[in-house]
Amino acid sequence: MPSAPEQLVFELPHRAALGREDFLVSDSNAAAVALVDRWPDWPVGAAVLVGPKGSGKTHLANVWLLRSAATVFDASQISRDDVPAIASAGAAIIEDIQNLNDEAALFHLLNLVREQRLQILLTTDIAPGDLSVALPDLMSRLKALPLASIEAPDDALLRAVLVKLFADRQLSVEPHVIGYVLVRMERSMSAAERLVAEADRQALVLQKRVTRAVAAAALDRLGY
Repeated sequence: MPSAPEQLVFELPHRAALGREDFLVSDSNAAAVALVDRWPDWPVGAAVLVGPKGSGKTHLANVWLLRSAATVFDASQISRDDVPAIASAGAAIIEDIQNLNDEAALFHLLNLVREQRLQILLTTDIAPGDLSVALPDLMSRLKALPLASIEAPDDALLRAVLVKLFADRQLSVEPHVIGYVLVRMERSMSAAERLVAEADRQALVLQKRVTRAVAAAALDRLGY
């Protein structure tokens, strides 16, 4: 027999919506959204998205992936031997170039942007000019690429994201509850996802709607 009601709660898969119509826009990410929306009319066939973890880079990169049919590669895993395979994809997302191990590989890929009309979207937590890049030619190429930054989400965006995430779980939450968690949570998209998931779980455990008390319990469980 279960020893506590909490053990009766089963985790069900929750599908994250990653399409363009699901990406909420505010002042904090409008420039990045505009950059992705301009594709394929970029000045060159490559661009850079910069933003802290949890800012929505992966979501926005996925919007571009759906439009371009790109293949995703982890910058820390690519080497010069991988360049032909990446180029053959025609369009590629190279994620987290701040973790790049083989600078020559990325340099060759950026050369192929012009030579083979390869399309590349780079993502990074750190602006290209602040990266620790030893290869001068690569740094020069990176600095020359179109760039857009995603800032930490502002209140308007976080509020809208929380409302949407609760709605995705078919949970109706009063505005004052949203306001309560908004001033106490970590300022990131990933934190919003964790908070909504935990609030949903607490509501099931306590067999209540997502009230302020349930939200407070979720915040407490997450250490906020």
